[in-house]
Amino acid sequence: MQPRRLAEVHIPPIISLDDHVIEPPDLWSNRLPAKYRDVGPRVEELPQGSAALQGGKFREQPGTEGRLVSYWRYEDLFMCVKRLSTAVGFPGEAVTLDGVTYDEIRPGCWQQSPRLQDMDTNGVEASLCFPNFPRFCGQTFAEAEDKELSLLCVRAYNDWMVEEWCAGSGGRLLPLCLVPLWDADLAAAEVARNAARGVRGVAFSEIPAYLGLPSVHSGYWDVFFRQCEETGTVLFLHIGSGTKMPKTSDDASDLVAVTIGFGNCVASMADFIFSGVLQRFPHLKVVYSEGQIGWIPFFLERADDAWEKHRDGTFGRGAIPEPPSFYYYRQMYGCFFKDYHGIESVDRVGIDNITFESDYPHADSTWPNTSKLAQDMFVNLDDESIEKIVRGNAKSLLGIS
Repeated sequence: MQPRRLAEVHIPPIISLDDHVIEPPDLWSNRLPAKYRDVGPRVEELPQGSAALQGGKFREQPGTEGRLVSYWRYEDLFMCVKRLSTAVGFPGEAVTLDGVTYDEIRPGCWQQSPRLQDMDTNGVEASLCFPNFPRFCGQTFAEAEDKELSLLCVRAYNDWMVEEWCAGSGGRLLPLCLVPLWDADLAAAEVARNAARGVRGVAFSEIPAYLGLPSVHSGYWDVFFRQCEETGTVLFLHIGSGTKMPKTSDDASDLVAVTIGFGNCVASMADFIFSGVLQRFPHLKVVYSEGQIGWIPFFLERADDAWEKHRDGTFGRGAIPEPPSFYYYRQMYGCFFKDYHGIESVDRVGIDNITFESDYPHADSTWPNTSKLAQDMFVNLDDESIEKIVRGNAKSLLGIS
């Protein structure tokens, strides 16, 4: 069979399972009870100050003079809206940790109609968005002091996600909700509340122990996982949702961290498999958003080999009954935007275990060329495989007709 030419490769409308939304300034002030509106998350225009990434978390402080930028304020936290998180439309040299105002960023970052237009430009039919100010799985609220307010903030975000961001989009914006990470019972209740109104995705931490929370090995989260399984709610674990990212030294280039960031996905996948979570909840589905996929074949080879050699020996405590790859192929999914090596290994990654993304509007985003990039990456795949990767598997996961 002769290789296809690029012009012969058709990319159907994409369902992106990892994009991001910059929350509108009035999200919480419009939804929190009146007594909390002056202390809940709110936006103020303040002079650009300092920002440093420490342990995967930005530590920020406004300046006293100079250019005004948009800062989120909440308890003692300051967090500016950054060019790094709103990179689409900025030239590469301008994509920095500097703050911006809402007037400076592309409207599609935070407004529904312009987002849908940008999706059209990019060949994206539907999009699932992670939060910005709450961080990838709501760590901001888990770290706050006032947990009563934190719970109200989580619920307000979810109400906005369902009732404003996604409502009226014709099903093109897919709801992804948060849970109160500090309490598994509350998390389960929030999953049930949102599932009752059609939500099929929830953001969770890839490595909750990195957040000072019980690990997935502890059994603490089983009430939450059970609720997800019973409601068909998919766990979306975004790279960096454990806050602590792989790092070799304090003086290492940021490019080191960017390159090896998928290491958290490796650790998380081992956790979820060897903890027995997937054995106990055989219908629970887990997606590794922005984790890429090229590493998965070797991970499965190594995990199966370790299981086979050590399950009855020193390292086999609590060994699962089936090889790790069994649980992966049954319940786990990679999600990527650019991974030629992964596509070359597509049979071992599993054609039914792959989903696609555009990462709009982040610095790594492939917008507005996602379809063109896909055409180049998938030139050696048949149409049925392409359909599964860019939309079919996502539709099955989220029950999209």
